[in-house]
Parts: sequence; C-alpha cells; structure tokens
Amino acid sequence: MTDTKFGPNGWTPERLGDLKGKTYLITGANAGAGFQAARILLSKGARVVMLNRSAEKSQAAVADLKTEFGTDADVSFIRMDLASLASVRAAAAETLISVSRIDALICNAAIAQVPTQKLTEDGFESQLGTNHYGHFLLCGMLFDRIEKSTGRIVVVASLGYNMGIKTIQFDDMNWDKNYSANPVYSQSKLAQMMFAYELQDHIASTGKGVEVYVCHPGSSATSLIATSGNWLTKLLFRLMTLTPMVQSAEKGAYPEVMCATEDGLEQRALYGPTGRMEFVGPVGRGTLNPHAYDKPVMERLWTASEEATGFNWAF
Repeated sequence: MTDTKFGPNGWTPERLGDLKGKTYLITGANAGAGFQAARILLSKGARVVMLNRSAEKSQAAVADLKTEFGTDADVSFIRMDLASLASVRAAAAETLISVSRIDALICNAAIAQVPTQKLTEDGFESQLGTNHYGHFLLCGMLFDRIEKSTGRIVVVASLGYNMGIKTIQFDDMNWDKNYSANPVYSQSKLAQMMFAYELQDHIASTGKGVEVYVCHPGSSATSLIATSGNWLTKLLFRLMTLTPMVQSAEKGAYPEVMCATEDGLEQRALYGPTGRMEFVGPVGRGTLNPHAYDKPVMERLWTASEEATGFNWAF
C-alpha cells in the first residue's frame, strides 16, 4: 500500500515547525525509537519528559541529549515501571504535579517475545500487563490533563497484531494453558490498538477534545528483541538487521513523532512504513485489518481492563 499524502518520501521530520512551548511525554524513551523520538522533538525546541523504568539508563540518556542539544535542553525523566500498577499510579501523580501541559503522551515502551510465561507483580501475563494494562492506566490518569491541553494520545503498536489468534483470549488472558511467546505478544499489541480505537469511540460520543492515533515503527534496529526475546528470535533478528528489511531506530521513530505533531491525520488508521511488507519505507497511512477494531471485542476488553487495573474512566 502506498500513501501519497506526504509525497514519495513519506513523512519526515523536515515537516516539523518550531515546537517551543509544547511538552511531550514518552514512555520507554531511554533507548531505541523512543530515544530517537525524544531527539527529534528536542531538536525543534520541545520539552520532553521521559517515563522510564531504569533511573540509571534515564540519567545517561538525559546526559547524552544535553550533550547533543545543550545544557538548556528541556529534558527530564520520571521513573515508572509499566509492569507495576503502583508504579504507574505514582508516576502519573508525579507527572500531574510537575507537568502543566501534555501536548502528546506517546505510549512507546514495550516488552516483546518473552520466551516463558512471566507474571507482573499484579498477577498479569507480563506482555499484556506491561504493554496494555500499564498504558491503559497511565492514559486514564493523565487524560484530563491531556484534554485540558487539547493534546493527543499516541499508541505505538506493532505489525505483530496480525500474528497469533487475532483476538483476545478472554477465557485465559494469562495464557496459563497454552503460553507461546509470539501469540501472547501479538495479543498484547492488539489489545493496545483495541484500547486506542475504543477510546476514540468514547471520545467521539462525549465530545472530549483529545485525538488518539495508532502507529508502528516497522522493522527497526532497536533493543526490543535483544532485551526480551529468546535466543533464536534474537539470532534471526540480528541476521535480518543485515538486510534491507530493517531500518534505523531513528526512522522507526518517525511514525510516533508524526502522530504526535502532524495535523490532518485520520484516527481510525494505522500509520507506519508503507514500503516492502510495510516493514520499511516512506512513512504514511498503512494497512489496518478489521480484527483490530472488532467492536464487541473492544468493548469487552475495555471492561476487562477497567476491572484489572481498578481504574474506571470518567466520561
């Protein structure tokens, strides 16, 4: 599929104007596409607040960015572990105290292809708990501040949503009976997309002033697989990085920066690379398969997510 909206080269950061006075929150921003998104936004004068699990890696990332953009670069971090609902609540509370406006919350952090079943401290399968439930709670707690800022929520999904069973395994969401790394990862990313599209519907029915966009980085050379995949997955991905089917982490950041800043985008869409297999190539609107917005499943997931996180969205 080719999207011609932004011309043959697709969306690139050259389209960005001055972002002084704007504030962007990015989860998982101390490495990979999240770090590159922070770089791009800082280069245009924005304020960037990282929400990261590792304080040590965050301090190093902030130091690197201040070295590149100067000591006046407005970049900071708040410690948050998406796998802990208590940590998410604490980070959201700290954010509401220290961040007066949120032009976009970019839900970038993720874990992937965890080889054997692991549970979060709250008892959730780790990929669903981190990728979906953690972000579901974070977005809910920050939603009023985002709306007050006429801001956006950007959900960074994955083409992995097309793998596996292509729905939510409601009778065993922790996959106690049939755990397998890839289908479970697929469910977690599908859950994130369904959350975003159901949130769009809630917003449309209540007239709230928040836009919600979904994107994916394509096949990018980040540390995601290296940090959580099994040895075979790591090996295969390392071999792939030697081919034209993998692009840089910087290009992997383009879709999320575009969704955080560009006007005139469609909400019921999936943005990312539009080249070969939509792994690489010019950034624009890609293919969105209908199982990602299956309304009865989205509604059931929303209810299940509120129950799991103990957070009820007040629309």
